[in-house]
Amino acid sequence: MEFIADFHIHSKYSRATSRDMDTQHIAEWAKSKGITLMGTGDFTHHLWLEELKANLEDLGNGLFKYKDVYFILTVEISSIYSKKGKTYRIHNVIFSPSFKTTDKINAKLSQRGNLASDGRPILGLDAAELARIVFDIDENCMIVCGHIWTPWFSVFGSMSGFDRIEDCFDEQTPKIFALETGLSSDPAMNWRLSALDKYTLISNSDSHSPSKIGREANVFDCDLDYKTIRDVLKTKDKKRFLYTIEFFPEEGKYHFDGHRLCGVRFSPKETRQNNNRCPKCGKPVTVGVMNRVEQLADRPEGFVPTNSIPYKNLIPLQEIIAEAKGVAPASVSVKRDYHSLVAKFGTEFDILLKASEEELRRGLPVRVAEGVLRVRKGKVNIKPGFDGEYGKISIFGEEDKQEKSEQQLSLF
Repeated sequence: MEFIADFHIHSKYSRATSRDMDTQHIAEWAKSKGITLMGTGDFTHHLWLEELKANLEDLGNGLFKYKDVYFILTVEISSIYSKKGKTYRIHNVIFSPSFKTTDKINAKLSQRGNLASDGRPILGLDAAELARIVFDIDENCMIVCGHIWTPWFSVFGSMSGFDRIEDCFDEQTPKIFALETGLSSDPAMNWRLSALDKYTLISNSDSHSPSKIGREANVFDCDLDYKTIRDVLKTKDKKRFLYTIEFFPEEGKYHFDGHRLCGVRFSPKETRQNNNRCPKCGKPVTVGVMNRVEQLADRPEGFVPTNSIPYKNLIPLQEIIAEAKGVAPASVSVKRDYHSLVAKFGTEFDILLKASEEELRRGLPVRVAEGVLRVRKGKVNIKPGFDGEYGKISIFGEEDKQEKSEQQLSLF
C-alpha cells in the first residue's frame, strides 16, 4: 500500500502552537493534504495523552486510527545538558509502539523534569541517557534525531551540537538508524557526509498549525503497521521507502548565515570574509545549515550515494495560490480557493504530485497550474532564510506579474 506519512508535529499543548492542533483538526487537514499516517506529537503531555487515548482507536499493530487517518505515537524531547565541559541542546523524536510503552516512558521521564510545562518537554538529560531509558523500556521504540542541522537545537547544530552521531549517543549509537533532515536541508546536502550513508533520512513538517502539516513528509509502499514501518526505516529499504517530500531548503529559516536584527544575510563564503561577524553591529552571526554542512562534508556538492532514497522538492499549494493571486497565503480568498481546488482534485498532493499537466491546465486557474508545473521543474527563485527568518520564494518573475495585472485576481 502506497501512503504518505508525517511523523513529527506538535499539539496545542506545545508553546507557540495553534489551538486547532487537536485530533479532529489534525485528521481533517491530513485528509485534505492526502496524508494517511500522522505522528501524534507530544505524547509526554498528560492532557494531550488523555485526548489521544479517548479519541484514537487502537488497531493492535502499533498504529491507531481516528476516522480515516492513522496515527503513530511520537514526541519530541529537548535535551539541554553539559558533556565534557560543553553545553549541548539536542532535539530527538521518540516513536512508541503502544500506550503501555508510552506510559512507562512518561513515568520515567517525569522523574527527570516537568512534562506538563510544554508539549515538547525540556529535560536536563543527556541524549545518550535518554536513549538508554527509552530502549530499556521497549527495544521496539525508535529515536530519530530531529532537524539535525538547526543551529540552536540539533545534533549537528553550529551553536550547540556535535560533529559526529557517535559523540552524542555513545554506546547507544547502533540503535539510532534514522535522522530527520529538517526544513533547512534536503537529502542532497546530507549526502555530502559519508558518515550519514548508513542512516535513513526522513522528512517531516514539524508543524505547529494544521495548514502546515505535510510541508515535508515521507512516501512509503508497505504494510501499514508499526513493525513494518520500523523495519523499512532500519533497513533503508528503497523498494518500500519511495521518496521524501521536501521544502526547497533555501526556504528554511536557518539555511544561510546571518544576523536578523541587522538584516544581514550571508552565504558561507561571505561569513568567512567577514570573520563570522555582523558588519553592522560586530556581533557573531548565526551560522546556518549550509555553512555547517560545508564544515563537516567530505564529498563534493552533487554527490549521490548508491543507496540513497530519492526526494522531491515542493511548495505548499496555499503558497502557490497566494503568489498566483498576489496576496498573502493566510488570506481568506486563498483559503477559500485552496479548499475548492482540493475538493475538485481529491487532495493537495494529488495536485502537487500526481495530476498530469493536461489535468492541471484543465482543472486549475491558469496561473496556479503554471505555478504547480514550475515548482515540479524546480523553476523557482528563493532568497535564502537566515537566523530564524524564512526564505522568500518567488515562482513568477516581473514579466509574469505584468501579465497577471491584465487578468482578474479572483480565481473563480
